[in-house]
Amino acid sequence: MRSDEAKKGMERAASRALLYATGVTRKGMHRPFIGIADSTTDLIPGHVHMGRLCLQIDRGINAGGGTAFRFGIPGVCDGVAMGHTGMFYSLPSRELIADMVEDITEAHRLDGLVLLTNCDKITPGMLMAAARLDIPAIVVTAGPMHSGNLRGVRLSLVRDTFEAVGRRQAGKLGEREFEELTMEACPNCGSCQGVYTANTMACVTEAMGMSLVGCATGLAGFAKKERLAFESGERIVELVRRHITPRQIITRSGIENGITIDMALGGSTNSALHIPAIAHEAGVDIQLDLFDRIARRTPHITNIRPGGDYFMEDLEYAGGVPAVLRRLLGKLKDNPTVSGPSIKTIARKAEIMNDDVIRPLKRAYHKQGGIAVLRGNLAPDGSVVKQSAVQKKMMKFTGKAICFDGELKAMKSILARKVKPGMVCVVRYCGPKGGPGMPEMLSPTSAIAGMGLSDTVAMLTDGRFSGGTRGPCIGHISPEAAEGGAIGLVKDGDLIEIDIPKRTLNVKVSGDELAARKKKWRPRKPKIRTGWLARYAHLVTSAATGAVFKIPE
Repeated sequence: MRSDEAKKGMERAASRALLYATGVTRKGMHRPFIGIADSTTDLIPGHVHMGRLCLQIDRGINAGGGTAFRFGIPGVCDGVAMGHTGMFYSLPSRELIADMVEDITEAHRLDGLVLLTNCDKITPGMLMAAARLDIPAIVVTAGPMHSGNLRGVRLSLVRDTFEAVGRRQAGKLGEREFEELTMEACPNCGSCQGVYTANTMACVTEAMGMSLVGCATGLAGFAKKERLAFESGERIVELVRRHITPRQIITRSGIENGITIDMALGGSTNSALHIPAIAHEAGVDIQLDLFDRIARRTPHITNIRPGGDYFMEDLEYAGGVPAVLRRLLGKLKDNPTVSGPSIKTIARKAEIMNDDVIRPLKRAYHKQGGIAVLRGNLAPDGSVVKQSAVQKKMMKFTGKAICFDGELKAMKSILARKVKPGMVCVVRYCGPKGGPGMPEMLSPTSAIAGMGLSDTVAMLTDGRFSGGTRGPCIGHISPEAAEGGAIGLVKDGDLIEIDIPKRTLNVKVSGDELAARKKKWRPRKPKIRTGWLARYAHLVTSAATGAVFKIPE
């Protein structure tokens, strides 16, 4: 065992003494050492309930014949960090999480890992660490939040709080109901109720084979989730004994299955950052266009918020990820899983319990999957849009640019009603380097939707969008403005042409004019020049490559 390096032999007497001081028994010293990377925190509703899950994992590890060690991993709540400087720190936390899991695991020579996670950057960060370390690992996602309810109407975070800001500003919502929504939209623990980033990545994780069957949609606070936590603890010991490691599961086939279910669900565009980053750590080379190729061959067969009206609880009751996989069986590549059976075996055994929540392929909500990759003179290296959440009339759109160097300026103008129908709101210097940290734009996009402008206004950014975004919102534009990308050259009044079916994004300015503007462009001084974000901006790569770190030569 790897842990023998830290505990076995005469020369490790001091190490054993320290381990005994933690409460390890003599018998436990000879068992596999299993780390529980526990991201419990009081700051994130998706994580506040993890104490009981961690206890169940611990019990499962001991029942399976291992010795459990819990260690803490931090997390950021994107909803709380949204709309202010806190959002600069969200995406960068993914790299910190991966590094911390690596650091603790290697320092203590752990034999295996259970990764207890749930929300936006924590799950991909832990998967990146698992792929990098390549020791036996299993992911436990802590489950979706149940819907809220106000006077018999089901509620979700994005539509009933973020978008409510726009409705309140437009005079469509009274103060009393506005405050009631903030109290009732999020009734308990768990990740937010739609296929936003947290639940998208949970479903991708299960489809890739890195969590037990049923884990992704098992609801937070329900006994099923506690049973899955216990069984994950038992299972990791078996994975250690059989030396089944993440790189045997996070293969190209597994990754393509993860993208396939993402397309079928209409998941978050953030998956186009996180899946390439996980693949990078696993040594699998994938390009952004892979998302588009899989989207073209994968129908969108669920209609969950933000684009639709179903909730994650509806997906759970309809059969969860296995039921979606059964619909997609002919489009999957067989692949091992941490559960034991291959992914196609799991799919064949699944039961579909609601034909509208998980539609047959011939009756799909959309013929193509959730994400489209657009290119053109505005985004030669690519950009992404959640096409399943775009109204039909906005799939092709031409409008006049109104430009903002930063999200806060855009938000003020939207609420002041300076963004008018027929405009394209361009928000730039928000990329991985320029943000820094590639902030999400959920506040302005929700305000646009809430004010009734989502079918007359488009938004472009070199930053990114929340999984809760709907409407013609195109993000990840690469190269970003801070690197001299064309998005930084756009001027107010320029015509911008969006054609999602043709996958094009262009500013209607001649090549000569763009070249002349580029000659006048000068790099800006970094917004943040000290601390973690200064280092992050120096090392991070383009959104088109997953915003991973480059190792200096």
